[in-house]
Parts: sequence; C-alpha cells; structure tokens
Amino acid sequence: MRSIRPLLAAAGLVSALALTATACGPSEDNSADKPAASGSAADNGGAALPADLADKLKEQGVDLDKWKNGEWKNWDKDKWLREAKDFVNPVIDGLWKPERMTTAKAPAKTMAAGDISGDQDVTDPEPRPVQAEPEKKPYHKNAAPVGKVFFDAPEGSMVCSATVVKDPKNPGKSNMVWTAGHCVHAGQAGGWYRNIAFVPAYNDQGKSPAALESAQPHEVAPYGVYWADWVATSAGWIDEGGPTGGTGAPYDYAVMHVKPEKGTKSLEETVGVALDIDFDAPEAKDISAMGAWGYPAAPPYDGALMHKCVDRPGRLSIAPGTPTMWRIGCTMTGGSSGGGWFAEQPDGKLALVSNTSIGPVTSGWLAGPRLDQDAQQLYAMMSEKFAGQ
Repeated sequence: MRSIRPLLAAAGLVSALALTATACGPSEDNSADKPAASGSAADNGGAALPADLADKLKEQGVDLDKWKNGEWKNWDKDKWLREAKDFVNPVIDGLWKPERMTTAKAPAKTMAAGDISGDQDVTDPEPRPVQAEPEKKPYHKNAAPVGKVFFDAPEGSMVCSATVVKDPKNPGKSNMVWTAGHCVHAGQAGGWYRNIAFVPAYNDQGKSPAALESAQPHEVAPYGVYWADWVATSAGWIDEGGPTGGTGAPYDYAVMHVKPEKGTKSLEETVGVALDIDFDAPEAKDISAMGAWGYPAAPPYDGALMHKCVDRPGRLSIAPGTPTMWRIGCTMTGGSSGGGWFAEQPDGKLALVSNTSIGPVTSGWLAGPRLDQDAQQLYAMMSEKFAGQ
C-alpha cells in the first residue's frame, strides 16, 4: 500500500500551480474572461531581429530572404547547423498560423525508450501508471506558465511542451522558457531544429482539434506567439542524444530565450507568472510528490488539451556512469516532451525540477533529467547573455 502522504501532497501540488497562475495572472476587467493577446494589431514595435543576424546567417551560407521564402525546408545534412554557437531562428511572421499548429505532430522517436537497460542498483521498480488528468480550463487561470513548443524538423512540423521560468538578470521581465533538448536539437545525428516558437496556454478554452480549425487567434494563442531568438542545450545532448534518448537522455534539457512575434512586452509580464528552478532538489525518497504538465499528442491523445500527472518520484538509470533520472507513473505520450516537472518548495511555492524526456512506447511512465550544476550553468549563461534586455 502507498502511504497517504504522497496523495495529500499531490493535491497540494495541483492547487499550488493553479494558485500561482491565478494570483499573478492577467489583470481582470469586465471584458471576456480571457487574457489580452500579445501581438494584436494595436501593438507597436514588431519582432525585430538581432542586428547581427543577417551577417551571421551569411557567414553560414544562409540568405535571410531565401530562408524566409522556404529555404529553411532544405535539410541538407552537410549544411545542418549543429554546434552550440550556430543556432539561428529568424522570425517568419505568420508562419505558425492556427491551422499549421493543429497539424504539427509529436516527435514519436522521443517517447521510445526501448534501449533502456539501466543499472538496477540505482533503478527503482517501475511505477504504476498514473492516468493523466486534463487541466482545468481556461488554462491561463490554472496553468498559465505551461505551453506548447512548435518547430520544424526534417520529418515535418513538430510539437513539444515547455514552461515559462524566471530570469535572474531580468526580474519580473523574463523571456526564458524551459524545455527538453530533443525539442530544439536532433542530438548526435543532426542539428538545430528550425522555426522554433512557444505558445503559452495554447488552446486556452480546451477546444477540440476540429473546433480549433475555425477558432479565433486569441483562442489558439491567448498570449500570442513567441519566437526563440536564442536556444541553449547541453553538450551531453548534442554529443550523445539519440532517436530513443540514448545515453544523452540524462542531459535532455534546454532553455530558450524568446521574443514576441508582435509587440515588445516580455513573456513574464504578458503571461503574469514565471517559475523558479530548483537545481538542488533532494533525493527522490525525500520528495513526496512531483507533477508533470504538458500537451500529449501521440495516441490516444491529440495534442489539443493540456494534461498533468502527479506521483511520488523514483529513480531510473539508463546506463552505467550516467546521471540517474527522475521517473513517475504517467500515461502522457509524445508531445508532452519538454513539459515541466514541478515540486513544492519549503516555502510552499512550486519550482521546476525537471522536464519530460523519455517514456516507453506503450506509455505508463515518464522520465526526466535531474537538473544539476551543469544545467544551472546553462541557465545562468542564458540569463547573462540577455542581461538588461
């Protein structure tokens, strides 16, 4: 029998995210019960590109005009940018239209975990499946910092999940988003994905895929579309990440800096909340509950609805000598990859402690990397890069 303590903690975990989002969410008025969409026609400024981006693209053999007109669809492996310094992601205004978002697929490879043969000495028994629970609607009042990542890969348009996190160098004005490495970079066999964009509180009212086809833009993207203007992932993922996670799975995390497709307001100001990250979480046995949020898109899910799972975490080792990962029972599938994992802190607030990385083809559990000093350095580097901006 499982003790009752994790169940009580789980209830608190679920309500804590909701209260955080509600307390810090968009200002209330007498209009419709929805946040004002960033990126409306009334906004000024636009999503200006970094001043040196055109020159940088030319250095790498990329013509900006040709790129925007479809050159990004050329996945010539010899020209696929893969090194950390090579990331480019120029804004293509209007590319991620609602209908294009609804047809993007989950990267199925990321949820296959058939190569796991971990050291049983540091792997806990497989957890019982926890049925994913749909998040309450509207999402902007219950889980505002959670959203979907859209990107283009050689296989087509893809989706992941992600979370708005705080920026130490820009308090109250963060433009930082946490996700999985495999949602931004193909790992050892490829390079950076393209047209990476983040939509917080995607499908705010929880409409069906059919209804989304005729939905208004603010219903699909209530806060607007935010393009990644810089992304960083771990060297471990770039060097070791594989089609089923591989030995890069324990390093499968990434942080994105984003900017609005329209307007100039920061992501945190627009959404109303950003989460802390805990890079020094205690051992699994000392955590009574951990929750994962995301948009599962592989069957039996369709990617339209936000879901969550809460369970007591265990440990999973995928290979000798690699860091042990967190693991929880959860029936979410591909598309939930990159979604944040949260745990309650001593002050009662939630902090991000991991992100969804891998899970078995048949679903039933998820595993995510333990965020350590290397992850913290990556996060600090990104914050420093955009300090004061």
